[in-house]
Amino acid sequence: MINEASIRLTAFFGIFAAVALWESLSPQRQLATSKASRWFSNISITMLGTAIVRGLFPVLAVTFAANETSSGILNQVSLPYFFKVFIGVLVFDLIIYFQHVMFHAVPVFWRLHMMHHADLDVDVTTGLRFHPIEVALSMGIKLAAVVIIGPPVLAVILFEILLNGTSMFNHGNIRLNPHVDELLRLIVVTPDMHRVHHSVIIRETNSNFGFNFPWWDRLFGTYRAQPAAGHEEMAIGLSQFRDEKRLTLLRLLALPFIGKPGEYPLSQRGREPIAKSKR
Repeated sequence: MINEASIRLTAFFGIFAAVALWESLSPQRQLATSKASRWFSNISITMLGTAIVRGLFPVLAVTFAANETSSGILNQVSLPYFFKVFIGVLVFDLIIYFQHVMFHAVPVFWRLHMMHHADLDVDVTTGLRFHPIEVALSMGIKLAAVVIIGPPVLAVILFEILLNGTSMFNHGNIRLNPHVDELLRLIVVTPDMHRVHHSVIIRETNSNFGFNFPWWDRLFGTYRAQPAAGHEEMAIGLSQFRDEKRLTLLRLLALPFIGKPGEYPLSQRGREPIAKSKR
């Protein structure tokens, strides 16, 4: 698995650098908060989450898939190898879509996930900023998915690279030509599409749950094309966490236990936005 780890790390740092450079050259929005402070917190949270997952799970999804060659649906059917890879990636992405919906729908999971949404700006580091407990739960779901699906190892590697890469891309503060964005979002979640999900408005927060592929949101009725206030004027984050000085690294890690969940869980759908929000 050394080659797999090298491929993933190379892809990760390459995509991170590309999106970060793109943001600096062609930003979609002016940042409202300190970039240095946010990057320190977001990257620290990412490193902590990675370390905890490595400590808790002696076997990660790729290694698990390599050893689970007899169980799982795809191991029980005769299909061309690359078709199995395609199905594996597609089903994994659907599972992550439902996982994302679950973390918005179930109040106890929302408490973990709201740390991701409490970011007052959205950029490449936001795509890595998930509470370590949420990251650990996500890995457990992936391992269960490997047992049920029985995907080829290549499918798991491709999915992990896609998930990390598209998360950094679609959280990027990058400006795309509207026509290019319209075409791209037919096959991938774009920054403008996902940014709606980070709106402070509840109806917009509870939409556009996809990470890799945009089709699930359209299929299950959670797609929202644009924010009511427009991308430059929309308010990012959660209404109950607006003070940048109170969103330090330690407070963010404690947020699920001491922070107010607000009215954001999916059961609280909120009213349709009808007017521009103020930043």
